[in-house]
Amino acid sequence: MKELEKTQSVCPECFKEEKIEKIDARIVEEEGKIWITKECPKHGFFKDIVSNDASLYHRWNKYKVTGDGVKNIEIKSWFSPEDKLYFHHQSQSVLTNVMLTNRCNLRCGYCFMNAGAAGYVYEPSLEQLRKIMQQVRDEKPVPSQAVQFTGGEPTIRKDLFEIIKMAKEMGFVQIQLNTNGIKLADSLEYCQKIREAGVQTIYLSFDGVTKQNNPWIEQNKKAIENLRKAGITSIVLVPVVMKRSVHELPEIVKYAIQNIDVIRGVNFQPIAFTGRVQNVSTDYVKKERVDYVDAIEALEKGLDGQVKKEDFYPVPFVYPISKLIENMKGKKQVEFTAHPSCGGATYIFIEDGKIIPITRFVDVEGLMEFINKQSKKTGLIKNTRIALAFLAEVSRYVNKEKSPKGFDMIKLLIKTAKTGSFEGLKEFQYRTLYIGSMWFQDVWDMNLERLKRCVIHYATLDGVIPFCAYNSLGVGEKIRQKYSISFEEWKKRTGRTMEDDLWKGAGDN
Repeated sequence: MKELEKTQSVCPECFKEEKIEKIDARIVEEEGKIWITKECPKHGFFKDIVSNDASLYHRWNKYKVTGDGVKNIEIKSWFSPEDKLYFHHQSQSVLTNVMLTNRCNLRCGYCFMNAGAAGYVYEPSLEQLRKIMQQVRDEKPVPSQAVQFTGGEPTIRKDLFEIIKMAKEMGFVQIQLNTNGIKLADSLEYCQKIREAGVQTIYLSFDGVTKQNNPWIEQNKKAIENLRKAGITSIVLVPVVMKRSVHELPEIVKYAIQNIDVIRGVNFQPIAFTGRVQNVSTDYVKKERVDYVDAIEALEKGLDGQVKKEDFYPVPFVYPISKLIENMKGKKQVEFTAHPSCGGATYIFIEDGKIIPITRFVDVEGLMEFINKQSKKTGLIKNTRIALAFLAEVSRYVNKEKSPKGFDMIKLLIKTAKTGSFEGLKEFQYRTLYIGSMWFQDVWDMNLERLKRCVIHYATLDGVIPFCAYNSLGVGEKIRQKYSISFEEWKKRTGRTMEDDLWKGAGDN
């Protein structure tokens, strides 16, 4: 067993006792795999998988960068100021999650967050939501640019359109809606109103192509058709990947390819054991754990080798692009400084029914090294020198003969360099399918070095919280409880019960 780095974690058994005990941990390599090991004085030794392929881990980990974080607002890792897990969060709020309600129109057996399971109603008012979102818009040096409305099920709120418009007026340039799709399947008019209000991207729960793994598959398909008719052409399918469903990942990608006119990506999420984990054993976690390697290998096998592990790169791989734009504009940009173990992705083109990953015709590592070099240029005419360098050298990193027909990557890169903005890459986004992953942490595999680099944050009435602290360390539940009301009070205010929210078609599945 080879130690790669020291870090800190938490004890899962202490967490079950409603205590957060920060303990020393190690990232180690053993028999071609990467593990996190830790030992609690009270509960003993724990060992969990980080990566089933050490070579992939090492290749990704070399792109780790440390950001400056937010200057004027504390990103809170825990709800007690006297018991911090760490002292300074190192990444911006690249994507801000805002939970609109814990009410839902479904009752999925594994869900701990919906009101029916929680035993209370959490639903911030419009005034509270404005306060929640203003926090991240006030962040310096870079305000949060992207917001994702989530739940529960956000479409259950009657004032959703007003909330979306509010976010747009507050300056968010990317507005996303995370939904199970039931309401979207029921109404084309509703989809049209969502687009008119300002939503650009739909994050659609999509756990498989069969009813066994995705009981709502027909509703998903109907929702996608309605969104197409409504003119929303940016849908991301979000499968939670479990042992029983990992084999369906290739079929999900194939379905996305068939609908590439409106589906922009598949963002698979290996399962994390969060919520009420008192009855979850360490042995069960080991048995059911799925990591990136499991998911990518399933894709490689099911897509006949057209996509391989070598095609995937971690989130911070694109960090030099942000630094280049920052250098040219003289203004701090959104920086993707997540820990390499947080997620990775590739982009694929489709030509004559075949998959062409971007890595097949672009030397992406060489290109990123070139961009990084340009991002460090200084002087009065640096922008001109950068543009000239792109004109002279960028073709070295793109194989035009292997490029998809009708797609000029060299032209897009030169346009980006000339304009000093991401606008030139929009055509790229709409010609490709993004295949990505985001593996959120739980108390078994928690690495505080990862947590402090989290770029997906929840904005709440009690501050801004990293995603894995909000969902995996119980912070979100304590905040929701603090600002909740009872079912009886909800009924008194609205005249409705939790049963009134349920989708009437659920019994058909």
